[in-house]
Amino acid sequence: MAPRPTILDLAAAEALTLVGARLGGKAGNALFEYFLDSCRVLHLTDELFEAAMSRHLSFDGALSVTDCATVEAMVNASDRQLLSFDSDFDRIKGLTRIH
Repeated sequence: MAPRPTILDLAAAEALTLVGARLGGKAGNALFEYFLDSCRVLHLTDELFEAAMSRHLSFDGALSVTDCATVEAMVNASDRQLLSFDSDFDRIKGLTRIH
């Protein structure tokens, strides 16, 4: 069995907000249920938030705090592959974006 994908709670919240706004609450809820059933939801800790802000500052704000927290979580997990349509992640050396 393949490992479950991990999603940061901040990224999940962004996705749920977009889907709900564009397709309605039922579609947003369906995505929420998918995240709960099929993904490991990683929750932001104080340490992760501080590391994300440090990375955000190193990019002078050009990379969102959510993206920075995602990168920090990946670094902590020694994970180098990311599924995303967001080309901002291409700025991160050593990270492979799958799209």
